[in-house]
Amino acid sequence: MSRFSPTSRKFTGTVIGAAALVGALVAPTASAQAAAVSLPPTHVGFDYQIGGAYTPPAGVKVVTRDNAASPAGGLYNICYVNAFQAQPGAEGEWDSDLLLRDSSGKVVYDEDWGEAFLDIGTDGKRQRLAGKIGSLIDSCKAKGFQAIEPDNYDSYTRSGNRLTAANAQAYIKLLSARAHADGLAIAQKNTPELAGNHTANGLDFAVAEECGQYDECGDYTSAFGNNVIVIEYTNSGRSKACNGWGRTLSIVQRDVDVKPAGSSGYVRKTC
Repeated sequence: MSRFSPTSRKFTGTVIGAAALVGALVAPTASAQAAAVSLPPTHVGFDYQIGGAYTPPAGVKVVTRDNAASPAGGLYNICYVNAFQAQPGAEGEWDSDLLLRDSSGKVVYDEDWGEAFLDIGTDGKRQRLAGKIGSLIDSCKAKGFQAIEPDNYDSYTRSGNRLTAANAQAYIKLLSARAHADGLAIAQKNTPELAGNHTANGLDFAVAEECGQYDECGDYTSAFGNNVIVIEYTNSGRSKACNGWGRTLSIVQRDVDVKPAGSSGYVRKTC
């Protein structure tokens, strides 16, 4: 599940034409391109910098940064995108009908982080949402990132049964097709219950928060092999992840707010 959501994330995308989107989402083309994307190297130094970019520590080979940032030179770079929820206070950046609403018409929020759920409940809305997120994916490609990390894939589990796993998978297929059309790999973010469907959903590797803490790392490796990146937020979680998977997976512990190096509260530990 998505357990942390730093407030520094920014959305800058614009809507693309529906015809262009449909053209980019032809399944055979996406399938062929998926085979050609470059996956992150496994069992290497990793840093999670979605709360602010900084010079990667020595030994880091893979880094995730927010889509508003630039990639780190000479490394494998993953571009973070909040794809299933609106940023806090950013509801106005979305068409009103693309925000999930309850039976009385009120916007439904992920209460932990103050983020409005995006309404992925119909094909038409998924297409429009994927168009807007797709322009962010294009921007990540233009900047030089090699992969996409779409966050909150598991938002359906927090939607009060207003959204379903089928909705989430139909939507992620649109995003994976767009990423592959751009020559980018795409991660499954959390959501271990859907890991077994990753091939059908077009997902290439996994980014798992706290799989050590919650004994979920095996759920990811059974589907993705060693193509799993682990972020822990506690010493106990890091210890469990390192003891069980430290010889095969890329593992890092960060502070909850993933602050830049030099900031008060910054934490980065590895196995």
